[in-house]
Amino acid sequence: MRFLVQKFGGTSVATPELRERAALRVAAARKEGYTPVVVVSAMGRKGEPYATDTLINFVRQVSRDIPAREMDLLMSCGEIISGVVMVATLEKMGYPAVLLTGAQAGIITDGNHNEARIVRVKPEKLLTHAREGKIVVVAGFQGISEDGEITTLGRGGSDTTAAALGVALNAEYVDIYTDVEGIMTADPRIVTDAVALEMVTYDEICQLAHEGAKVVHPRAVEIVMQKNIPLRVRSTFSDAPGTLVTNSGEVYKGTIDITRDRTITGITQIPNVVQFKVATGDGPDGLEQQRRLFKALALAGISLDFINVYPHQVVFTVKEDVSEKAAQVMENTGFNPEIRPGCAKVAAVGAGMTGVPGVMAAIVEAMTKENIPILQSNDSYTTIWVLVRREDMERAVRALHRRFINGG
Repeated sequence: MRFLVQKFGGTSVATPELRERAALRVAAARKEGYTPVVVVSAMGRKGEPYATDTLINFVRQVSRDIPAREMDLLMSCGEIISGVVMVATLEKMGYPAVLLTGAQAGIITDGNHNEARIVRVKPEKLLTHAREGKIVVVAGFQGISEDGEITTLGRGGSDTTAAALGVALNAEYVDIYTDVEGIMTADPRIVTDAVALEMVTYDEICQLAHEGAKVVHPRAVEIVMQKNIPLRVRSTFSDAPGTLVTNSGEVYKGTIDITRDRTITGITQIPNVVQFKVATGDGPDGLEQQRRLFKALALAGISLDFINVYPHQVVFTVKEDVSEKAAQVMENTGFNPEIRPGCAKVAAVGAGMTGVPGVMAAIVEAMTKENIPILQSNDSYTTIWVLVRREDMERAVRALHRRFINGG
């Protein structure tokens, strides 16, 4: 069987018309000779009776302190409701279908409630139904632990479900259907002339996703990359081909010098971060101070980003919603940090920048033209980050898009 995993997000199953459109995508795949496996997210927005947020708020009227185990049981309901409705839609169109929960589909996870990780997939029941000619619909975002407890996979969990099933079934493609026509060169709400990319590498989309692009979860990309299974990001609302995510050999096939083809693939951003500068002193005492600082923040469960370590000070950022806690931890440990709130992280991502001189110079030039101060910078093989003031974020994204994507 030629498996094709098709994942439909919440916006793709929100109304009867959209569910029928999604079902037509499934039917088309079947007519093309594929055995489609459909993964669905929960449907509905806050306020609608079947929406996950509505169910959570209903229970929180009784108590705000809901145990993680019971919260997983509650949160798994949304995808099951969505899956039943999708099966009914397919059946109405004349296609025999069956719904499997994450547990029934063989999604085995660790026991970390609310943020479980898939450890393996046992697709035997799914394969039995597929051999009987049924379209298998799987409730995304959920699985079952080794000891039989229902778990949920955290943000992007339905993407992760689709990717794991794609690997387990050795699917020809994993298609992620969403409300945009593919992976864009920048957020179209900020850059009006952003365009959908035809192809990107696994590494590039992981970086774009980690740095704020919300089209596909990076964990899903990391999973399909293990077996080199192509992933396509497509729109439920149009017939556009979408973006193919694959290895660099496919993306740059036939290209003699990829640096002339595409140095930067896309620009993305993360708003609402806070910068901390902490003086630690020089020499052995300074090293000990840095150890104490990082140890205290780690024990408090605070994730740091954009870290620069110097002989006399440490500079890093945290998300705005944990900045007060971070400041309190540092003060309790004897540090007096310099705090800059209201920052944003802007990233230029592209596998083609590796070994190419002048990329940082071009970034500084673009920021200088817009009179945007760079508060901090960092880089890797595929990404250069700059920290800017929050009020400068959108201008910074547009400036880098003009410079690298539009050739200005």
